[in-house]
Amino acid sequence: MEWYKHFDWLVVLCWILLSVAGLIAIYSATLGPVSQFLPAYIQNNFNNQLIWIGLSAVALISVQFVQPRVFQQLSYLFYFICILLAIATVFWGIEAGGARRWLVIGSVRIQISELLKLATILVVANYLTSRRDISTEHIGSAVVAVILMLIPSFIIILQNDTGTALVLLAIIPVMLFWSGLPYGISLFLISPAIIAYFSVINWKLGVLFTILLAIGVFIIQKRLWLTTSTVIVGILVMIGVQVAINHVLKPHQQARIEAFVNPALDPQGAGWNVLQSKTAIGSGGLWGKGFLEGTQTQLRFLPEQWTDFIFPVIAEEFGFFGAGGLLIVFLVLLLRLLRNSEEHKHPFAQLVMIGVTAILLVHLVINLGSGMGLLPVIGLPLPFVSYGGSAFISYTLMIAICLNLDFNKRNFRLHS
Repeated sequence: MEWYKHFDWLVVLCWILLSVAGLIAIYSATLGPVSQFLPAYIQNNFNNQLIWIGLSAVALISVQFVQPRVFQQLSYLFYFICILLAIATVFWGIEAGGARRWLVIGSVRIQISELLKLATILVVANYLTSRRDISTEHIGSAVVAVILMLIPSFIIILQNDTGTALVLLAIIPVMLFWSGLPYGISLFLISPAIIAYFSVINWKLGVLFTILLAIGVFIIQKRLWLTTSTVIVGILVMIGVQVAINHVLKPHQQARIEAFVNPALDPQGAGWNVLQSKTAIGSGGLWGKGFLEGTQTQLRFLPEQWTDFIFPVIAEEFGFFGAGGLLIVFLVLLLRLLRNSEEHKHPFAQLVMIGVTAILLVHLVINLGSGMGLLPVIGLPLPFVSYGGSAFISYTLMIAICLNLDFNKRNFRLHS
């Protein structure tokens, strides 16, 4: 068998291109003229990322030699171990950036929440595969799947890592919809996120979208109880948003919300990140200012420019075409994973690929939205591009498992 003809090299190429783009941006953000403003440990980020990419490449290759049934058989054990480690992080983890998300094992710091994303996808895919029908008449299966995703989300919230928790919550309607959940219920599940977004901007917009979503749910599903539930959830979400902003969120989180709504109110404080990010993106023009020539980057106006705000670095120094090329690579990767999912005949493989696609898409949307001022800044990295070992290895493992499942689709033997 000429195995290389059945291997999805396009996905691998996208992985390589994104990794290289990340290295270029990290070098500019930490080792260019900007290095004079940075401590030595940050200047080591480029070398560290090289090591993480090397280890990830080994992991990607190694995963291809694993029998695909192993991912399903060990999913609950992997999930349970990650849950225990995440709980341990809540009590004994290292706090950084206001969140307790790092657990030290030996001499290595690991962000368990990154691995927990993969574990959650695998366990939910395994569970839903054993419950093929989650239609309205079998809604109990959907509830169990939701609980499996809510447990890690709650633990991560206890770590004060709201961004990662939101990512896990965002994949709930995606995986359930792919498993057969009706359109109306799927719309109901995503309605809290939509209502919350517009309620943050203005409570009147929250009311408007609550009404529109309720009408949409009724037109699609034609069930009065579901329409009423949408309205009730909308009201609760709007109340919850106001309570959270005024009484629950910590000062730095409240500042992020205020900066999202109107960054010009505090241009030297809470609005600084967004304003500098938008300035960097806009100043790049069509072709950019050139490698190591971005003023916002090299003069250290951009905050966290090797992680959360790495996209503005690329946009400033390589312009519209450079940033656009990066987004095209992301688009090709996501579409390829989606196509591979559609072509696979086994539900477990389909759900894993859909879950991975959703994770990457949510990260992409939130990271870009934060940098452009379209979403509050919640500290999510750009997959494969931002600096970070745990995140990079986690994303690579997701891609590696998808490659394995796609390669073995012709002789796939798993429990259904």
